Amino acid sequence: MVRPSRSYRVFQGVNGVILTLVVIVTLYPFANIIARSFSSERQIRAGEVTLWPEGFNLTTYKIVFQDSMFWRNYGNTVLYTVVATAVAMVLTTCYAYVLSKKHLKGRGVLVGVAVFTMFFTGGLIPNYVLVTSLGLKNSVWAIALPNAISVFNLLVMKAFFESLPTELEEAAQIDGLSTYGILLRIVLPLSKAVVATMVLFYSVSFWNSWFSAFLYMDKSELMPVTVYLRNLISGATTGGNAGAADAQLSQVGANIQAVTIVLTSLPILCVYPLVQRYFVSGVMLGAVKG
Repeated sequence: MVRPSRSYRVFQGVNGVILTLVVIVTLYPFANIIARSFSSERQIRAGEVTLWPEGFNLTTYKIVFQDSMFWRNYGNTVLYTVVATAVAMVLTTCYAYVLSKKHLKGRGVLVGVAVFTMFFTGGLIPNYVLVTSLGLKNSVWAIALPNAISVFNLLVMKAFFESLPTELEEAAQIDGLSTYGILLRIVLPLSKAVVATMVLFYSVSFWNSWFSAFLYMDKSELMPVTVYLRNLISGATTGGNAGAADAQLSQVGANIQAVTIVLTSLPILCVYPLVQRYFVSGVMLGAVKG
């Protein structure tokens, strides 16, 4: 067994120190936000809150949890995220699988069309006019369809599909499978890593999205929880009513932003560990080819 050289041990030590510092710097804001969400207004304004709550306080959580609109908007967020992610995954997977076929005529044009949209968009007003004219306002489709395909996710899936052995698909064709049969029964079972990664990307994107709903939804009961929490922060900042009484908001103005961040981040933080093992492998495998 060859012992590592002194320079390599030094290299490992320096890497360990740097990565430890990176972890601390990364985790500190999360710990601070959680501590602020449970702290009192006076301690927060005095700058006394670091990693542990000061003047333990649950007032803000009670105000939010007792508001029925919060739970309705939270349900909307779950619905919008599930539907939009499902639509995005179907369209992205089909498009990426088509682009992975190097013998396809016009493949370069299809790739160019996708990449073009990364740099140029129709603009806010044309998009609003289009969604309105199609009758999609005040529906989940106003959120799901305009953002259905992320070009970055599309290119990652395309690269992953290109890395799969073509012999598997050729053997499946000989056995009589159709194109969709090959995709569903051969390709996708071998693509669990990249599929899980793309589901995570899309889910996080749609869960945190608020502007599309803010733009295309006219009724408060149709808003996602991100818009509810945005209005709550705005109400606490300006002294207006954002779904709770003004008097209550004035009491929790110092930590309401921390509470909103915790509430919106919690579901994603719970889901991420379940797909973490697919995350790195999916991105790395999808980045093998350009």
